Order: sequence, then C-alpha cells, then structure tokens
Amino acid sequence: MNIMKSKIITFLLIVCATPAFAEYKTKAKSAFLLDYDSGAEIVSKSADELMPPSSMLKLMTLAVLFDGVKSGQISLDDRFPVGKNADYQDPVWYPASKICLSAGQDISVRDLILGLIVLSGGDASVVVAEKLAGTEEKFTDMMTAKARAIGMPLSTFGNASGLPNDRNLMTSRELATLAYHIISDYPDLYPMFATRRFEFGEYKTDWCRDWGKTHTVNYNKLLFIMPGADGLKTGHTDKGGYGMVASATAGGRRLIGVINGFHGKGHDALAAEMKSLLTHGFNTTTTKVFYRPGDDVTAVPVWYGRNGTVMGTVDRTFAITTPKESSLNGVRVLARYTDPMPAPIHAGDVLGEVIAERDGNVVARTNLIAKNNVGRVRFFARVWRNIVVMLTGR
Repeated sequence: MNIMKSKIITFLLIVCATPAFAEYKTKAKSAFLLDYDSGAEIVSKSADELMPPSSMLKLMTLAVLFDGVKSGQISLDDRFPVGKNADYQDPVWYPASKICLSAGQDISVRDLILGLIVLSGGDASVVVAEKLAGTEEKFTDMMTAKARAIGMPLSTFGNASGLPNDRNLMTSRELATLAYHIISDYPDLYPMFATRRFEFGEYKTDWCRDWGKTHTVNYNKLLFIMPGADGLKTGHTDKGGYGMVASATAGGRRLIGVINGFHGKGHDALAAEMKSLLTHGFNTTTTKVFYRPGDDVTAVPVWYGRNGTVMGTVDRTFAITTPKESSLNGVRVLARYTDPMPAPIHAGDVLGEVIAERDGNVVARTNLIAKNNVGRVRFFARVWRNIVVMLTGR
C-alpha cells in the first residue's frame, strides 16, 4: 500500500511585490556583489566574462592547500622545501610580488599562507604547488578539479601564482564563489586573511633581509580603511589593471565583493573603489535570515520509524535580501517534502526543500535535511502498522 504523498507546508504569506536593487556604477570592467547568507546578487557587471585574475588566482592555490590542512594531512607547522623555481634570483620574481625565498631552505606552512595572503608571494605558490603535486603544471590540474567541485565551471589555470598566462582566466562570479567557499569551509583558517602585516623571519641572504624590511604590509588596503573588512586578495597586472576579492561584515551581515579590470592609481584607489561597492550593498539592501543550519523547520512524518517524525532543518542559511526601503511583502516560505518519509533516516539525509516564492517565482531555495537519525522498526511492527492502516485508513 503506497500512502506516501508530496506535502507542502506554508510558513509565511505576505502580500505585495519587491522592487529591484538600486543600480551601481563603477569604472571597473567587471564587478560583482553577493550577500553571503542569501546568495542574492546585489551588483553584477560583466560578472560572467572570463578575465585574467592576476594574483586573485592565488585564492585557488590557497584553497587546495587548505584542503590538506583541514583533512589533517598537513599541519601549519609542517615545513615545505624551496626549489630553484621559487628562488628569488630567478628573473621571473624580480618584478613580481614574493616573500623572497632561497633555493635549499624550507618554510613553514603557516608562513607560506601568510606570505601568499599578505605579500602575495608568487614564490610561495610555487613551493605549495611543487610540494603537493610535484610540478606547478600538475598542480594546475588539482586547481581545476577543485574549481569544478565547488561550482566554478569556467575558470582555467596556467600556473599557481597568477603571473600572466593565457590559461589564467576567471570570472568575477566564480571568484565570488571561491571566496564564499573559503569563508564557509575553512573557518579556522579564514581569519588569517585579515592579517595586516607579516614579517618573515627566515631570510637566507642579506639582499632579502634588506628587501624584507620594506615589504611587510598587506596589499589589501581595504583592511585599513573599512571597519568589518577581513579579506581576501588583491591582484594587478599592467595589462589587466587592478582587481580585488573582498569581504566585510556590518550589522550582522556579510557581503562578498569582486572587482576586476580597474585602472585606478594603485592599491589605495582600488581599496576605495571596493569600499564604495560594499558600502552601496550595506546601505541600499537588507537581509532577513529565516533559518540557519540546526534550526527546527518542521517535523516530517516517518513511515516504519522508531519515532513518528524526524525534525527537518536547512543545510545552509536560508535568507532573502531586499532593497532597504522595501519589506518582505509578496514573499511566502514553503517546505516541500514526501509525507511520510520511509525509515531508516540518517542525520543529513535530504527530506525535501525549503523555498521562498514571490509572484510565482522561486527567489531562494535550500535543502530540507534530517536533523537526527530515525531507525526502522522490526518486521512484526511493520506488519502491525500495515494492519492499522488497512483498518483505519491512516
């Protein structure tokens, strides 16, 4: 007997429509602004155009390294060897950003991370690539696999540093996706992006020691001019101009911004442009969070379960962003699931989905998942349950 049916529970019903977000103008060739909780796109200018990401590409190098740290395979105190391709005397590093490393030395993973974040160390990216993949070329395969796994179908990689290469191409939207992944998946490591100054203490030559005295401050000047700014990475090439992936919090909200192809006067002008973009988002929009992971959403009936219901929660924060002068009028939030769900059920199993609709259009959605385990009753209990259904119809 099949008694399962689709069920929709309406949590909220309000009545009127919501206007579009306010327009934002920027001199950057591409820009993208995202609300972290709702995923709403507040600003989008040429956001899907593939462009050279310059040193913003190092965020993918860091993400691959962070996976090793998160899994426990790599410790921040581990030391990686520096090969000849990362030696400061290689001509490629003369005009490029670097930590100033010498072939034959080794360096801690912690210093590699800070060197990548603060000093935009291209030499550090080569050290990471050669340690994890053997060669920088093979490491780009790891970068590509990582990109595809987190929802970046367009990005391509020619090296680990972001130095000019025809295959180094990313979109502003995908850079924002990468930033979201780093913030959400590596909460213990993300605070390192707010580091304003890094003084490397293991230089092996007098030239590097002298060079290092004047290279300690983060290229991300947004950290110095905007309260709540806590990352992530800048980039620059003469041809492509300046770019930045940034994030900031205000009033309990987090926004992620990306700018690329900005031809301003240096990193200070870049920071001012990014501050303007983020401030526009905070000043003109607001976000309502309905549920966070772990919150009780609805109890879903269970068939053949040791418990009669399983509590559903969301697999990620469920929120809606609207223009600040408007409200949530016209939005209704629904939970859709099969009633009843067959046991056994394990915590994290997908039960259905939670969606927000406005004017018949879905404006937000996330999975409804089980908050706890529900075991299956034994055979005779299932037989008795079938008898009850046949006699009572329920």
